Amino acid sequence: MISSPEKILFTPAAIGPITLRNRTIRAAAFEGMCPGNKPSQQLFDYHTSVAAGGVGMTTIAYASVIQSGLSFPRQLWLRKEVVPELRRLTDAIHREGAAVSVQLGHCGNMSKKSVAGRLPLSPSGGLNIYSPTWSKKMDRNDIDEVVRSFGDAVHIARQSGFDAVEVHAGHGYLISQFLSPYTNRRKDEFGGSLQNRARFMQMALREVMKAAGNDMAVIVKTNMRDGFRGGMEIDACLEVARLIEQEGVHALVLSGGFVSKAPMYVMRGSMPIRTLTYYMENLPLKIGVKLFGRFMIPSVPFQEAYFLDDALRFREKLKMPLIYVGGLLSRPKIDEVLGHGFEFVAMARALLNEPDFVNRMKTDEKARSLCTATNYCIARMYTIEMACHQHVTNLPPCLKREIDRMKS
Repeated sequence: MISSPEKILFTPAAIGPITLRNRTIRAAAFEGMCPGNKPSQQLFDYHTSVAAGGVGMTTIAYASVIQSGLSFPRQLWLRKEVVPELRRLTDAIHREGAAVSVQLGHCGNMSKKSVAGRLPLSPSGGLNIYSPTWSKKMDRNDIDEVVRSFGDAVHIARQSGFDAVEVHAGHGYLISQFLSPYTNRRKDEFGGSLQNRARFMQMALREVMKAAGNDMAVIVKTNMRDGFRGGMEIDACLEVARLIEQEGVHALVLSGGFVSKAPMYVMRGSMPIRTLTYYMENLPLKIGVKLFGRFMIPSVPFQEAYFLDDALRFREKLKMPLIYVGGLLSRPKIDEVLGHGFEFVAMARALLNEPDFVNRMKTDEKARSLCTATNYCIARMYTIEMACHQHVTNLPPCLKREIDRMKS
């Protein structure tokens, strides 16, 4: 039930110890703008443009808390060496009036040995055919080391000038791999019951909360469903959300999907396979995806605010501030979501297409993003930097034809 017709989009609101100038957040969507696992000028330019565009807070996406968690050569790795460049970035964002968060995570069985420096870690070990890679079952020393690294990453984030951290506990990465019975087949205290499968997450969150102290906001992104048979469904995910709330976290981002099993459940629409393979350098993988990509990455219909029905069930059961994410492309739909009692809304594709979209919504209550949700940006972001096809000059004709087909 919508609580009030009053528009609250451009009213300030708090997340723990910080206050945002409005209810908008640039969602933590992987940018691929950190070659050598460190910040680039491109990352600086993009996030400062979003901050200048009026967003309440922008989020630097998917920073690994430790080298073993890296999956991409263009993924940020939080360590002392990158503090000066991150401080330059956060200072510039603050000058534009926005807050800034960094997402903390570990890729688990999606990590790549070439950048992680070791065999990938996972709850149960074995082959991940979607990466594809072989992973090592984590022993207690591995678990303790990764848990500590979440706390260490918060200290690095503070030194770098971040206002908040967002712990990634969804989408089939390491914390999510512990939570899901599909990837967690352990027989010890970290496997079996949901209480046991959530133990690793709780340990990591306690390290984060301790390190964050009283001056940094702590956000968690979690699944509402894994999005495939054999994964977690909404009732189990609600239990996980309650556990997160009990840890004193300041806000929760409600998402869903598993990048290794149900990637389009996260993003919706179709994956442009020709675009995806065009930018790949690994020839065997390129051939395999060309042949079988349609079966490995099935389409899921896109509609605006596609997670809203599930998110309303979480809104009913939880008291903590909730951040809605998933397919927001227009001011009317954003106002509707906020009217349902969600404290904040997060967007990625709309702000990639138009970094100034938030400012435009101030003057146009019917503003709609020009994003067409063809997912070109997603298809290229794991190989090179994320970019909207509308801003790419000299787009190869074969990719333009694919995009045109998807639009129609």
